[in-house]
Amino acid sequence: MGANNGKQYGSEGKGSSSISSDVSSSTDHTPTQAQKNVATSEDSDLSMRTLSTPSPALICPPNLPGFQNGRGSSTSSSSITGETVAMVHSPPPTRLTHPLIRLAARPQKEQASIERLPDHSMVQIFSFLPTNQLCRCARVCRRWYNLAWDPRLWRTIRLTGETINVDRALKVLTRRLCQDTPNVCLMLETVTVSGCRRLTDRGLYTIAQCCPELRRLEVSGCYNISNEAVFDVVSLCPNLEHLDVSGCSKVTCISLTREASIKLSPLHGKQISIRYLDMTDCFVLEDEGLHTIAAHCTQLTHLYLRRCVRLTDEGLRYLMIYCASIKELSVSDCRFVSDFGLREIAKLESRLRYLSIAHCGRVTDVGIRYVAKYCSKLRYLNARGCEGITDHGVEYLAKNCAKLKSLDIGKCPLVSDTGLECLALNCFNLKRLSLKSCESITGQGLQIVAANCFDLQMLNVQDCEVSVEALRFVKRHCKRCVIEHTNPAFF
Repeated sequence: MGANNGKQYGSEGKGSSSISSDVSSSTDHTPTQAQKNVATSEDSDLSMRTLSTPSPALICPPNLPGFQNGRGSSTSSSSITGETVAMVHSPPPTRLTHPLIRLAARPQKEQASIERLPDHSMVQIFSFLPTNQLCRCARVCRRWYNLAWDPRLWRTIRLTGETINVDRALKVLTRRLCQDTPNVCLMLETVTVSGCRRLTDRGLYTIAQCCPELRRLEVSGCYNISNEAVFDVVSLCPNLEHLDVSGCSKVTCISLTREASIKLSPLHGKQISIRYLDMTDCFVLEDEGLHTIAAHCTQLTHLYLRRCVRLTDEGLRYLMIYCASIKELSVSDCRFVSDFGLREIAKLESRLRYLSIAHCGRVTDVGIRYVAKYCSKLRYLNARGCEGITDHGVEYLAKNCAKLKSLDIGKCPLVSDTGLECLALNCFNLKRLSLKSCESITGQGLQIVAANCFDLQMLNVQDCEVSVEALRFVKRHCKRCVIEHTNPAFF
C-alpha cells in the first residue's frame, strides 16, 4: 500500500470511468503545441485518471481561482462556461535520477508527510471537507480515492451556489454511492442544497428514488421545486424528520402522493414522520394547505411559518386539531393572525416553549393573556412590532411565565417602565431582552431590570431615550451583558 501512495489514480478507476460521461462536458478546442507535448508525454494514464471520480467542477463554482487556466496546478480540458468541466491535474515533477543528487534532495520533511497518517486519521480530516473538496481529494491518488469514498463520509451531501448544476451533481453522486447496493444509497442521511436555483423536481426525484434512509432535507431558496417533487420525497423516504423548504415559493403543501395515500389508507394522516418543518417565505401557503400539512404531519414539534402572509386564524385552528406536540412555532409577519389565533395556540399549553408573533399587528393584550395563562413553560417570546401590547400584557406574562429566558417587545410603544418593573421582579432567569424603539422606556426601568436579572446577557435599547448613567449601571450589575444601543456617549 505504501508503495502506491504517491501514484496518481489511473487504471484502477475503470469501474467508475462511466461516471465521467455524465460528469464532464468539454468543448472542442484546437490544441496548442505545448498541449500536444503534454498529451504525448502523459499518454492514456492521464485521461483515465480524470475519469476515475466525479469532477469537482461539477459542484464547485467555475470562477474559483483553482479552476482557472494557468493558475495553481490544474489545467482545464474545456472552457469554463458554468457547465460541468472535467479537470486535468498536472503530473508531479519528475525526480532526479542521479543517485547522489537523489540522496541530497531527500529532505527530512518527508518524515512528517501527510501520507504517514493512518487511515482513520485521514478519514477524520476528510470528514470536515464539503462535498466539492471531498471529490477533489478523491482524484489525488489511489489511497485518497479509497478513503474519500469511505461510506462514513457520505452520510451528508452539501451543495451551495447559484451556478451549480445540482440535478446532474446529485445524479452522479448517488450513482457512485449506489455501486455497492445497486439503485439504493443506504448511507446517505442528509442532503443540504442552499440557494441553488438550478435544483428542479428532477433532482428531488433522484433523491427520493435512491435514498430511502434520508432523514434530513434542506432545499432553502430553491424556488424551482414544486409540490409534486416534495410529495415524492416524503412518500419514498419514510424516515424523513427534518424538512426545510424555506423560500420555495411554489411549495404550498406537504402531503403523500396519491399512490402512497391509497396504499396506506388505513393509517392515512399518520405516515409522514416529519418533526421539523420550515416553510418560511412560502408566500402561497394558505389555510387549506396548512390543514393538509397538519393532517399528514401529526408528529410536528418545530414549525416555522414566517411571512406566510395568506395564513389566518382558521389555519391555526386546523393546526391545533392535529399537531398537539408542537414545541416551537413561528407565525411572525402573518398579518392576519389575531388574538383568536393566539387563543388556538394556547391549546398547546405547557408543551409550547418558543413562540414568535413578531409584526402580527392584530395581536393585543388579550392574546398575550391567553398564551400566558395556559403556556406556563414558555421560554422564548418574540412580540416585536405588536403595537397593541401594553404594560398589562407584559405584567400578565411575567407573573405566569416566570421561567421566561428571552423576550422581544421592541417597537411596542405602549410598554413603559411599569411593565419592565413587573418583568424584573418575576423573571429572574431572563437572559435576552430587546426593547428597541420602545418610546416609553427610561433609564429607571433599565436599572430595575439590571438590579434583579443578574444573568442578563443581551440588552437591546437602540432608539430608546436612556441615559449614559443607566447604561453604565446595567454594565456594572450584569457583567456579561452585551448592550446594543445608539448612544454615542456610551462605549
